[in-house]
Formats: sequence, C-alpha cells, structure tokens
Amino acid sequence: MNLNSTSIIKEKKIRPGRGIGSGKGKTSGRGHKGQKSRRGVSIKSFEGGQMPLYRRLPKRGFNPIKDTKIVKLNLSKIQSMIDKKKIKETDKINIDLLKKLKILNKKTNKIKILGNGELKNKVTMEVDYISNSVKEKLSKNGSTIKLINSK
Repeated sequence: MNLNSTSIIKEKKIRPGRGIGSGKGKTSGRGHKGQKSRRGVSIKSFEGGQMPLYRRLPKRGFNPIKDTKIVKLNLSKIQSMIDKKKIKETDKINIDLLKKLKILNKKTNKIKILGNGELKNKVTMEVDYISNSVKEKLSKNGSTIKLINSK
C-alpha cells in the first residue's frame, strides 16, 4: 500500500468510560473527585488565578461612548438671562456663547429651545432643535432663528 499525502488514515476514536483496557476507563481521564470531575461543570472565564479579562476591562453598560448631551432651554430662562444682563439682545445666542458664559456645561453638544414662557426681546439664535411653539412665538416676536443641521 502506497502512503502518499493523498491517502487518508483514519485513527480510532477514543471512547472514554469503556473499561480499563481502553486506556480511558474508570474515571475517563477526569481524575478523582473535585469540581472538574463532575458532569456539566465548567469554570467559565477562570484564568488560573490571574485577573480575568471581564474584570480587567472597564464597565460600559448603558453608558454609550459617543453620548450626545442635549440641553433643553425654555424661553423663560433665556428671557431671565437677558433681564439679568448675562446675555445682551445683540448677541447671537448659540452653544459657544452659553458655554463661555458658563450657563452650559463643557460636555453639552446640542441645544433644544422649548416654548415655556414668553420672550419679550428680539434675539438671534443658532440652535440644533426647536419646538413648534417656539417657532410660532419667535415669528410673532420678529426674532431670527437658525437651525444647525447636525446628525
């Protein structure tokens, strides 16, 4: 018989627990007693006492890495800031101005203007989102609003 690389040699399958003559009899290669000798028990993610991978990595859970912080500002809040002279009527109200005046947190990415309250002064705004009631109130007021197309 020619033994080329093309010929297939089938090795006999080891059948544990089939008597002492098989070489895998009695304890079937599992040793004596203990957790690993039992059926259906596996020590998942055990790395021999080394700190396991799932404990080495930081928790992420429900805290997405790319989180967009949207701040909601009511018209009444903007009006109170104008009354307190934190914001001038001539200023363009946008995220950069509000961060500079420390009204917004550094981590905020977007602004949404909500329609609670009234705005007496004419203002110019550059924001990400506005509610429908704000559209109506600002059009009556004569204020200009620019929506930033952000994704």
